Amino acid sequence: MNRILLAAMAALLAATAHAQGRSPYTKPASPPLIVVEDKGGTSALPYYRALNPQDAQPGQPVTPQPAPQSKPRIGSPAEAEAAMLPVRSVRLTPGDEPRRVIRTPGLTPLFLIGDDDRSRAWLKQRGKDLQALHAVGLVVNVATPEALATLRRLAPGLMLSPASGDELAQRLGLKHYPVLITATGIEP
Repeated sequence: MNRILLAAMAALLAATAHAQGRSPYTKPASPPLIVVEDKGGTSALPYYRALNPQDAQPGQPVTPQPAPQSKPRIGSPAEAEAAMLPVRSVRLTPGDEPRRVIRTPGLTPLFLIGDDDRSRAWLKQRGKDLQALHAVGLVVNVATPEALATLRRLAPGLMLSPASGDELAQRLGLKHYPVLITATGIEP
């Protein structure tokens, strides 16, 4: 009787999976990211893909994803970057983000800052540590090219790119910046 019940359950599982167009033994894929607007610049998609801790298997490194190729733009890189501004992240505000442990193997250290007094002080204080980590900075709230240039002068040797932090905030449950995100944790 147990064998019949087990065989019936296996057949039901296989039929359901077949109707959904997937193998009964594979985990459903995460929905793809939707591009709302693309103004060029550096894609943050590889960072987001690495931030699926639920998809990572213990001891299995995350394979970095290549950045999508975009159409060549006419004009200088500075003009293309200026066209991306202003950047506003509605899910993030300056404040104290609690320290916590995460598991995102293979994630390149990155930090989130904005054009505000708290972020500028944090950047001055943590600049050398961020350089030692080879961390990449995402400026999640900045209005003008001049404000972005001021932040870059505070952190020579660090890459700072304007990018919305809303998707990242949603995936990691972040509410505030400045914050450092590594493969093992989030820290203010």
